[in-house]
Amino acid sequence: MAFVEKKLPADAPIAAKALGWIDSRFPLTKLWNDQWGQYYAPKNFNFWYIFGILATLVLVMQIVTGIFLTMHYKPDATLAFGSVEYIMREVPWGWLVRYMHSTGASAFFIIIYLHMTRALLYGSYRKPRELIWLFGFAIFLCLMAEAFFGYLLPWGQMSYWGAQVIVNLFGAIPLIGPDLSLWIRGDYVVSDATLNRFFAFHVIAIPLVLLGLVVAHLIALHEVGSSSPDGIEIKDKLDADGHPLDGIPSHPYYTTHDIFGVTVFLVIFSAVVFFGPEMGGYFLEYNNFIPADSLKTPLHIAPTWYFTPFYSILRATTSEFLYALIVGIAAYVVLIYLKSKLAPKIKGAIAVVALLMIVGMLPGMLDAKFWGVVLFGSSVVILGGMPWLDRSPVKSIRYRPHWHRYVFIVFGIAFVTLGYLGVQPPSPIGERVSQACTFVYFGFLLLMPWWSTMGQFKPVPDRVTFHPH
Repeated sequence: MAFVEKKLPADAPIAAKALGWIDSRFPLTKLWNDQWGQYYAPKNFNFWYIFGILATLVLVMQIVTGIFLTMHYKPDATLAFGSVEYIMREVPWGWLVRYMHSTGASAFFIIIYLHMTRALLYGSYRKPRELIWLFGFAIFLCLMAEAFFGYLLPWGQMSYWGAQVIVNLFGAIPLIGPDLSLWIRGDYVVSDATLNRFFAFHVIAIPLVLLGLVVAHLIALHEVGSSSPDGIEIKDKLDADGHPLDGIPSHPYYTTHDIFGVTVFLVIFSAVVFFGPEMGGYFLEYNNFIPADSLKTPLHIAPTWYFTPFYSILRATTSEFLYALIVGIAAYVVLIYLKSKLAPKIKGAIAVVALLMIVGMLPGMLDAKFWGVVLFGSSVVILGGMPWLDRSPVKSIRYRPHWHRYVFIVFGIAFVTLGYLGVQPPSPIGERVSQACTFVYFGFLLLMPWWSTMGQFKPVPDRVTFHPH
């Protein structure tokens, strides 16, 4: 195909000529129109739809601040803590960059959790958006890995011992556990070798994978279109020009919408950075302002707050709790046999796996630490199966039975409670509450194929509900 130069009038502005020159060689305008300028989205978006752009903003912020931090950071066990102090005290505006990066990490998880909450409320993971959810779930896993690897880098007391505890968890895996822990650390204890490989993963490997997944997430989103709060596909009803009747171009409408949301976020973010970057020890633990000491263990070791819901599940798994798990697993298998429409072979496979788990939980078999690691991993992985667990005939919570809202609320309370208890020192009462919340967490998800279909559903309208304001 012959090259065709885009012709413009001789008196056209220089900017237009430059853009025309670029468009003749690279589809810049086409990409803008396809991905945003002329991308039609439902006209009834609400504030729940702001968190996607906020996540993108924070990702860029983390990359930029991270680049500046690596200019002065020393990935060496004898120099790491001092280099962080040098950034904070000697590098011009280094304290601001460091606090933006540390606050950005917590902000990232707050935004992602709220983004996932919106998907849960409006069924944004349902057909045809299963792949969007899976890409988003993979992004969530990458963020957890990125945060874990980055947590060690300040080389403070909590960084050192938190990494020691988490890496040692892999040692509970039968047969390969000790070797796997050794491979992750690169040494028999958390040391300079561990710091170097964690630095490489945090700065290079994980960000590359994360950026690729973000691009895939956006491409998949724009291929099938954005979901609406009503759970209605706006592509089903088009006007004479082929545009959705219930859609509006993202620019300028949602550009303005997002700019407002970004402004509010930046005000809150700036207030935290300038007035409370430690957030009472939740964003930056006080023990992390003490250099790592392999001979002095902190009284209470806990991961950063965004890991604590899953960490609480790990900590709640005691020898006594295994008996309750055995009863729960047996009851779940009975429920599958009585109420599920799965093929007999699949039911049989589930029963075999359940029987092996029950045998493994008996006294003298696999210890509670192993099953804690299993539940810890399962509590994260199970979220990837949401598109297939939810069998509701409608997507949005707006048209579900009213009592479904209370189910969501109880799940949310259990999740937040697990997160809170995870940062607290162990206690008998906290252990029992964590165990109850663990059952609520898994019950919400594993029983979803049944409870999501129960009750009287409201009729879903043909067109999206929209009230101009």
